[in-house]
Amino acid sequence: MSQARPTTVSMLISTYNWKEALALVLRSVAAQSRLPDEVIIVDDGSREDTAQLIREAARTFPVPLRHVWQPDEGFRKSRILNCGIAAARGEYVIQVDGDMVIHRHFVADHLSLAQPGRFLQGTRIRTTVEETARLIAGGAPRFSWFTDAYYRDDKDRATYHFGRRHHTLRLPWLARLKSRSSGHPMGCNISFWREDLVRVNGYDERMHGYGSEDLEIDIRLRNAGLRRSQIKFAALALHLEHRSVLLGDPADPELPNNKLLFASQDARLIRTEHGLDRHLPDFVEQPADLRERSVAMHE
Repeated sequence: MSQARPTTVSMLISTYNWKEALALVLRSVAAQSRLPDEVIIVDDGSREDTAQLIREAARTFPVPLRHVWQPDEGFRKSRILNCGIAAARGEYVIQVDGDMVIHRHFVADHLSLAQPGRFLQGTRIRTTVEETARLIAGGAPRFSWFTDAYYRDDKDRATYHFGRRHHTLRLPWLARLKSRSSGHPMGCNISFWREDLVRVNGYDERMHGYGSEDLEIDIRLRNAGLRRSQIKFAALALHLEHRSVLLGDPADPELPNNKLLFASQDARLIRTEHGLDRHLPDFVEQPADLRERSVAMHE
């Protein structure tokens, strides 16, 4: 791998049946100071209205906007992310959730910190219910110390907490210093060299249902010798508030996904046998030119 910064980048946006939020995310992507070379919507079985939104957006979107969809057979985020990675033509991959409205320098920030041997872990700002409603109604995103958001502490996920407001500040010089530390794995704002994802064979598709797919691939990437570097004070993103799809404790060791997570950890696993490689042949015939506009690629 070259020591240079990435020259081409694919952005993956995961979505499921919330087209209003996706529309906001796409608007924030289109306004980037450094556009991604392509955007791939990885769709875990949304209704036709999401596909219609993407078709309409693709007509004027500044880069190729593509739609990779699978039937709704329960929460299968690992599988649809692998489909998106297989379809990606950039050498670098930025992954966000479809409820993350991003700062205009978000892509530029990820690329400025990307280095061989690393993957980057960003943060998020959880907007309040009221702020989420304002944004959905067409309000402009606000990134500042006074952003109306939940600043979470360890005891109450919906408590305003003064000490977490630093997540609202963009200070690139400080971001470079903070990138020496590792952060906490979280799949809603993360980026990788694509060849590193191929090396570990992407996400483990045995992980059905909500949670831990990001923690599990994080373990295998680090077992492969890669370093997780955190992004703070850069690559800012507003996470639109919504009801969680998980009932109960996501850290419950008896959950099936957590059993797979702990097995990967105990075995010091690098490569899953249930991952990306099964989808790569589906996309090998794609043209190499990232400027080509492609809208729909359904299963």
